[in-house]
Amino acid sequence: MMSNSAGGDSDLKSSPLSELTHTLSRRYQHILDKSTPHVLHRWIGFSVLVFIYALRVYFVQGFYIVTYGLGIYILQLFLAFLSPQVDPELQDGPSLPTRGSEEFRPFVRRLPEFKFWYSLTRAFCIAFMLTFFSMFDVPVFWPILLFYWLVLFVSTMKRQIMHMIKYRYVPFTFGKRKYTGKKATVVDDATSSRP
Repeated sequence: MMSNSAGGDSDLKSSPLSELTHTLSRRYQHILDKSTPHVLHRWIGFSVLVFIYALRVYFVQGFYIVTYGLGIYILQLFLAFLSPQVDPELQDGPSLPTRGSEEFRPFVRRLPEFKFWYSLTRAFCIAFMLTFFSMFDVPVFWPILLFYWLVLFVSTMKRQIMHMIKYRYVPFTFGKRKYTGKKATVVDDATSSRP
């Protein structure tokens, strides 16, 4: 009896479906990687997606539960986007600088901007796809959902803003800090007196 112990014959070949899946995932990841530096273009594309979703919900006159769930998810992502990576309440080591004389440390988010954009875009795409299935169109009185979401938004943002004030951090930075130094005084030779 001969055993097939040679490595070449016992290797399993991947199926065409797994190869196609692998190729598509690599191309998708390549597109995501190329879109990373184009922040403005990504957010413009996201705005177009939100507009299309809003039009779909408006013309169908339904899917308010899907939209409410989407709103709760957006709120959860936004809070993670505004929060520091390490919560100052739970940290025993070095903290965010509180005085001007302390070392400048940039704000590091719990949820980076790219992941925030990606999660929002994916959520809107999923919600858009759900609007094509009638089983997700649960009849509800939408003003109650809107009012409850607004109360939830105001209360959580108030708590987040109080946290920002207490630990003195601002989650938004505009450009790199530049040291300007002391301005030199200019002495005019014509006005200086010479003996």
